Amino acid sequence: MKSSALIAMALACSPSMASAKTGSVAIADWNKGLAGPQTQVMVLGTAHLSGWPKGFKIERLEPLLDRLAAFKPDVITIEALSGPDCDMLTRYAATYPDTAGQFCVSTDAARQATGLDVPAAIAEVKKTLDVWPAAPTPANRRHLAALFSAANDRSSALVQWLRLPEAERHAGDGLDAALVDELNQRKTRMNENYLIGAALAARLGLERVYPVDDHSADNVTATLGPDFEKAITGIWKVAGASLTEYRKKTDAPADGQSIIAYYRFLNDPASLRTNIDADFGAALKDNVPPYYGRQYVAWWETRNLRMVANIRASFGNRPGARVLSIVGMSHKPYYDAYLGLMHEVKLVDPLSFIK
Repeated sequence: MKSSALIAMALACSPSMASAKTGSVAIADWNKGLAGPQTQVMVLGTAHLSGWPKGFKIERLEPLLDRLAAFKPDVITIEALSGPDCDMLTRYAATYPDTAGQFCVSTDAARQATGLDVPAAIAEVKKTLDVWPAAPTPANRRHLAALFSAANDRSSALVQWLRLPEAERHAGDGLDAALVDELNQRKTRMNENYLIGAALAARLGLERVYPVDDHSADNVTATLGPDFEKAITGIWKVAGASLTEYRKKTDAPADGQSIIAYYRFLNDPASLRTNIDADFGAALKDNVPPYYGRQYVAWWETRNLRMVANIRASFGNRPGARVLSIVGMSHKPYYDAYLGLMHEVKLVDPLSFIK
């Protein structure tokens, strides 16, 4: 039976269709007959490392990587835009002004090296992974790193690069000198997608990470103009000292502070609540028409819903997997809330590993 026919049949028979007549139905009621183990998802809230001091020693992250490795994730997702998303944002620049320029990086160098644009490279990545050997050669990994680069999946390209022995990290098999230089720079760039996500994936023997960010929600606020920006800035000012103090503590680990203590603070429910209360919670109380605060929250909720949909798709073919989602800490409460609605998902508290 074709997939479209199966989906139509499922919709026709779904209990959710009946719920319109009988009232809401708790999704958890349908989970009792789940076949096999639940999929375990752990959401790690993080600061964006690009804002940390230039002199920060990346070796300080090792204790965190050790704790995360103990979770043994099969799938790692990161807060980065995928190749298809960047392709869409570029094509629809009139709808999403400045978004692609702000969040997407040109793949011109990779296209020149491989001869592939983003859609073609994505197709080649899938084809390559579908027949990926049990014992890949260095040439296999260099070629896949080139394909990931052309597909605008820079973190996954780095995973392949890190899995190569030092002596095999050179041009060839689709990688030219420019791409090699990019990959070598990426190894130490202050970015959690590289220093945590890709580094951990390589350590655990994974072949890739999954970019799940989404900025298609930006059209909710993109054309609201300076009045919107002024209103949101005013909301943050009203939040005042509590928000300022919180952001000071989350900017970067203090001198002498352990990375474990720092990440425990970021993922502690009390500190997460302080952050949300002073930002989106305060925005909901904006009582001046046209209620820019509520429009700001609409953008944020839409973005997180779409990001979580991408996470769900990342393990859609891996029932029972262990999934680590690395994301800016302001997203974590929304990730947890939305992932908690999924049939087969069991949320794992990161504090049970970060200790």
